[in-house]
Amino acid sequence: MKEILKNFLDGNGRLVSYPSKRKMKLYALIYIAEKIDKGKVYTEKEINAVLGEWHTFGDPATLRRELYTHKFLDRDPYGKEYRMEKHQPTIEELEGRYK
Repeated sequence: MKEILKNFLDGNGRLVSYPSKRKMKLYALIYIAEKIDKGKVYTEKEINAVLGEWHTFGDPATLRRELYTHKFLDRDPYGKEYRMEKHQPTIEELEGRYK
């Protein structure tokens, strides 16, 4: 995944920008989702901290929203607790949604 995203990562493996093309966005989301502990329940502050460790453009809200929209991340109805979905979508599943 790092090789695919090499133009979007710094030397520490953090996203330096959020790709504008859909396929690269999806790869970026998969990459970020891999950094989140499965089975752990996070507060919004905690999930933002994890996301903050893996990007440099200062927008954890966009990443959090995109992870939720694309079914990597689930949250309670109030947005206070976040957890990874049991089934993580593959690139093929994600691309299939947009055909």
